[in-house]
Amino acid sequence: MFTDGYALTARMARSGGRLRRAGPEEFAVVYPAADAQSAAPLSARVPAAIAWPMVVTILLYGLLLTLGTQLLNDADTYWQIAVGDWMIAHRAVPHVDVYSWTFAGEPWISSQWLAQVVFAGLYHVFGWSGVVAASAFAIAGAFGLLTYYLMQRLAPLPALVMVMAGFVLAAPHMLARPHALALPVMVMWAAGLVRAADDERVPSYWLLPLIALWANLHGGFTFGIFLIAPVALEALINAPAPDRLRVALRWALFGIAALAAACVTPYGPESILVTRRILGLGPALALIGEWQPESFAKFGSLELVLLGAIGFMLYRRVTLPPVRILVVLGLVHMALSQSRNGEMLGLIAPLFAAAPLAVQFGGRDSEAKGFAVPLLAGLGVVALLATLVLPPLLRYEPRALVTPTAATAAVKASGKTHLLNSYDFGGYLIAQGVRPYIDGRTELYGADFFLHYDAAVNLKDVAVFERLLNDRKIDVTMLAPGTPAIGLLDRTPGWTRAYADGIAVVHVRTGEAR
Repeated sequence: MFTDGYALTARMARSGGRLRRAGPEEFAVVYPAADAQSAAPLSARVPAAIAWPMVVTILLYGLLLTLGTQLLNDADTYWQIAVGDWMIAHRAVPHVDVYSWTFAGEPWISSQWLAQVVFAGLYHVFGWSGVVAASAFAIAGAFGLLTYYLMQRLAPLPALVMVMAGFVLAAPHMLARPHALALPVMVMWAAGLVRAADDERVPSYWLLPLIALWANLHGGFTFGIFLIAPVALEALINAPAPDRLRVALRWALFGIAALAAACVTPYGPESILVTRRILGLGPALALIGEWQPESFAKFGSLELVLLGAIGFMLYRRVTLPPVRILVVLGLVHMALSQSRNGEMLGLIAPLFAAAPLAVQFGGRDSEAKGFAVPLLAGLGVVALLATLVLPPLLRYEPRALVTPTAATAAVKASGKTHLLNSYDFGGYLIAQGVRPYIDGRTELYGADFFLHYDAAVNLKDVAVFERLLNDRKIDVTMLAPGTPAIGLLDRTPGWTRAYADGIAVVHVRTGEAR
């Protein structure tokens, strides 16, 4: 009988010129060395703490590729690529607006310049497939990294539950935009800060290139700088009294170094001011979908995760250190006040909770089984095949509602240039070389301009709309169906409906409007 590489051999004794079967005491178990060497690689396993992050990354990458068109649901992707094109062509970064006709020549910088160049390059080589694949890999990689960091503290099951909860929270804002490319950097930065606090030391200065990279990818890097403060506060509280001054100085030096590193951009410290301009938009932000507060009118992903977390904490009597409670509550507040911040809650809160949970419920499982090397290799091959097969099969394209192709052609055919457009059409218009009245660069236009525009096209005050048409000398409009101003234009002398479909309605000024 032979089992698992072990050979059971019977010694045969020769007696009287004949072979006789050996007795039981003469049986021996022999391990064939050659077979063992050939079998070892097949039985080798990647440790769970490494294997699970790889599995999570591969599986989520495949899922996001399958849902790739959903990543192109935002109109801003168009102008992000257009800005990248401009930078590649001019080998420079913009300092003034070169796209709209309302703010042409006004100061404007692109703090997301590096991601925009990457997207533009991918688009021109691989089309929308390259944009989707890069975004999908970055998002999946962020959750793979989160899995890795959590499994340094926790067993696989609780770590994976937290990762999946984070994925659900981040899902509504998973879009092919610069923030997607910055997500892995955000996770590594936050994990580095938290790990330093857990180990009661100052963060490594090797983290500084991360904040510099983040500052060139997306404006959210200012949150990363702010995150230093609560982590430093916790380190100061936990330090012995005689050491607190030294700890405070070391963390202060790190904070200053991080701030300096974040200024290593083509715009220097000016990139930091963009966040202040955006947050300074005040009530105008509430008019933009992703900046609106979370609604609980319908049961959604945020409510699901929050109720599940509250229930678990009450049932198991979970406790966190005071500073970490403040951080988690701050992240919850951000997610409730602006729906786009669900990704920060999903990716950062677990990092702050991992170490305290490990103390209360048991830490990393050193005996957790990993995955066989052939299995991981097979998953990698599947992911590669998905990258090659799914894009041409699914033919990724932005959704029609932000791609008014025929209406834009009608605007061009009119020969008019003072266009009044719906906010969501601005990105596509820029990509098509048509100067919009407004687009997704809200920090350029400012709160007053945006609120005045909203009041006009939604006829919150008819007189405001009429003054806008005359003061701005509007001679063509392209508005989404259902916009209140459309009905008024249909009845206004001097305006003619030139084109209409289910995406946009175009009116052209044909005479003197009243």
